[in-house]
Amino acid sequence: MRPADSYRRGTSRGVVVLGLVGFVLAVYVVVVLGGGALIGRTDSPSLALSVLATTVVALAFAPVQGMLERASLRIATPYDVLTRFAERVDREGGIEDLPGRMSRLLAQGTGAQWAEVWLQVSDRLTLAGRWPLDARDAAAGTDGPRTLPVRHGDQVLGVLRLQERPGLPLTAVEERLFTGLAAQAGLVLRLAGLRAQLEERHQDLQARTVELENSRGRVIEAQDAERSRLERDIHDGAQQHLVALAVNLRLAQVVAARSPGRARQVLAEQVDAARLGIDTLSSLSRGIYPRMLSEQGLVAALRSGAGASPIPVTVESEGTGRPPSQLEAAFYFCGMEAVQNAAKHSGAARVTVQIRQDSGRWRLDVVDDGSGFDLARTLAHAAGAGLMNMQDRLDAVGGTVAITSEVGSGTTISAVGPAAHEGG
Repeated sequence: MRPADSYRRGTSRGVVVLGLVGFVLAVYVVVVLGGGALIGRTDSPSLALSVLATTVVALAFAPVQGMLERASLRIATPYDVLTRFAERVDREGGIEDLPGRMSRLLAQGTGAQWAEVWLQVSDRLTLAGRWPLDARDAAAGTDGPRTLPVRHGDQVLGVLRLQERPGLPLTAVEERLFTGLAAQAGLVLRLAGLRAQLEERHQDLQARTVELENSRGRVIEAQDAERSRLERDIHDGAQQHLVALAVNLRLAQVVAARSPGRARQVLAEQVDAARLGIDTLSSLSRGIYPRMLSEQGLVAALRSGAGASPIPVTVESEGTGRPPSQLEAAFYFCGMEAVQNAAKHSGAARVTVQIRQDSGRWRLDVVDDGSGFDLARTLAHAAGAGLMNMQDRLDAVGGTVAITSEVGSGTTISAVGPAAHEGG
């Protein structure tokens, strides 16, 4: 330890010790001697008054010590204050509340009404520390808060702010403390800013995890419902046709020996029955995965699927190539859902579907010129099942869906796939 450091510390401690001694003597004089004079007992100290003086000293010792320590801090040099802060950081360790400790140091060292530390997080200033915690009462009629940026190189990492007390501007020593702390706090705020960014990212990931879990749950429920529908449709449709076909073929086999003409007639009738069964199965398969999508691609499949829409649908494509198969399927069902919603609910005169690549990501935009809707209200009243289905499908392949709509101004649904390096 350098001699200057020892001298400064000894001076500060001496102020505290002398102050405490003076406090004890003052209590003794006022309570014991002053009280004794009042009751007419000056020849010897009163035991009761001595006990009272001792009690007062015991109860007030810690608060008075704190006041004296704060006073010694105010009369210390800026070097002393900054040294104490560095030592406290080393002693207490951790960066969880560095901005809070820094704001406390700044307020106590300058005698400010309040002090704050702001961090630059994600391109915006965020309040990270304040002292006193419940203070923010810059009195009316006073000058505004004093502000100094904290830099590390050319990068602004945060801001220190303090409010001077009315009628008590900062002294030259306190000014040096303010500017010195701002000059020396760059690395501290850099660490605190990195922690804040990590915490913000952690919260975003937690929210995303919950969203994905909910989405997966809805996908599973939708798959169960779809499986039940297919089982019912197969049982009530295709299975009945196939069972009838099998029965009639057995009948033709039985009557072939006795009545060849009757057998030929039964077999001829089964051609239509077989065709009907094929048509039923084809209709079911279109609801699962359209064959045109896998054979000819997304544009052809959307044009074919949208051809039956009661309103004109234009499908446009920029560039060449095809999205990955899973993303292509998600785009197809998302696009068809959007077109069907526009036809059912929007009153639109035209729908435009556009497929393109944007900054390495595949993108599908469905725009209608219909009446639009209140998105928040629709989702809040559980009327947006189709919209949630779109989001779930894109979630499953790592994409996103953005829906923009206002009453009277149409609707735009934008589905964006993951970047190429993210899979898909």
